Amino acid sequence: MTQPIPTTLFEAAGGTATFERIIDNFYNRVQLDAILRPMYQADLSESKRTMTLFLIQYWGGPGTYSQERGHPRLRMRHAPFSIGQVERDAWMSCMTAAVQDEKLAPEIQDALLKYFEQAASFMMNR
Repeated sequence: MTQPIPTTLFEAAGGTATFERIIDNFYNRVQLDAILRPMYQADLSESKRTMTLFLIQYWGGPGTYSQERGHPRLRMRHAPFSIGQVERDAWMSCMTAAVQDEKLAPEIQDALLKYFEQAASFMMNR
């Protein structure tokens, strides 16, 4: 029996479990990062959950994020935080390492990191 060909990056990357691991690894790094940690609430569980749901939806998985939270409005949601080059670079460092930990196919890793580079730069507000 042949396996179906993945139709979305979400499927090609391995589905929900892959994105959960990436975000767990990302937040494990955030917890230790002196620049990023103060920007988050004490309990990271809701941040982890919403970021995971957002990425799953963005890359072609279930639309739970929008069902629960509406339009992502990422820039608006991040407006209360002072995000400059230092914060952006710290975030990218944590995210890059988390994505690389997954040892995904190069084209999947490259697509994820390209998106994160663009999104991180877009969130800068100072």
